[in-house]
Amino acid sequence: MVSLTQTPSSAPVDIDFDDPALTNAVQRGLDEVEVRLREAVDSADPFIAEAAAHLMLAGGKRFRPMLVLLSSHFGDAEAEGIIDAAVVMELTHLATLYHDDVMDEAPVRRGAPSANSRWGNTFAILIGDYLFARASDITASLGTEAVRKQAGTFARLVAGQIAETAGPRGADPVEFYLHVLAEKTGSLIATSAHFGGYFAGAGEDVTDALAEFGEVIGVAFQLSDDLLDIASESRTSGKTPGTDLLEGVPTLPALYALADDDPADARLRELVSGPVAEADLPEALTLLRASKAMEKARATLDAYGERARDILTRLPDVPARRALEAVCAYMVSRTS
Repeated sequence: MVSLTQTPSSAPVDIDFDDPALTNAVQRGLDEVEVRLREAVDSADPFIAEAAAHLMLAGGKRFRPMLVLLSSHFGDAEAEGIIDAAVVMELTHLATLYHDDVMDEAPVRRGAPSANSRWGNTFAILIGDYLFARASDITASLGTEAVRKQAGTFARLVAGQIAETAGPRGADPVEFYLHVLAEKTGSLIATSAHFGGYFAGAGEDVTDALAEFGEVIGVAFQLSDDLLDIASESRTSGKTPGTDLLEGVPTLPALYALADDDPADARLRELVSGPVAEADLPEALTLLRASKAMEKARATLDAYGERARDILTRLPDVPARRALEAVCAYMVSRTS
């Protein structure tokens, strides 16, 4: 198994690749990425060094670097640039978390005080900018194509955040939500998969399929978090169950519930139409867990998992492909 957690402060997430050589290679790569991340966020200014390392040291799944490393096994996995690309993907992801916490006014991230709650919004935004700058500096060493790809990915990330902030504005709420997930989450995971194949020298057909897979599994990644926030009886998702409901975050199960006009579900719609009061949370969770909306959300996640598996059939039948199939299975099964 490969653990997608490199720090002791968060619970490990293990995916069985069923190939010891591949597992060991990916784990060695993740260990090297961790060292490089610490170097990348360091600064001569002690305050910048502390604030920039804050979320990185709080833990995380390192899913994006893992996907870079796995995808590199469709070519020369020892090729130059692969570890750098993995570091760039995680730095970019970390930078977005600093900005997201400001947008969401989040007090906690990964079980630790968020940067904005600790140092204020201005510093949190600036530290996020600093991490983007460090990612860009490393990307520049990877060549013009990497810079172009990273810039396009960043544009999609920002466009997704703008869309989410502006709201559906007449669009179907579910379709709009899935679009935002593709922009905000899927785009960076797509580039992670693309970079792995690209820097390993895989052919264009392979890198295109990897990018397509990455975007689909990226949406599935967020959808599974949505379901865990409702279905989990523990802190499997890294947050207390019902956190999204308490904060009024419109995730897929709630959106499906709001779109349902069944009179029997009137109370559920009333509860999830805005932030759920803490006293009402047990009732909201009970109703949502047993609802048709939850069934539809699970079916949507299953559909994304199936789409991702279909894309993988276009890739060479090597251990890395079977490992990506295991990623699909993990994304779907962890919500059951």
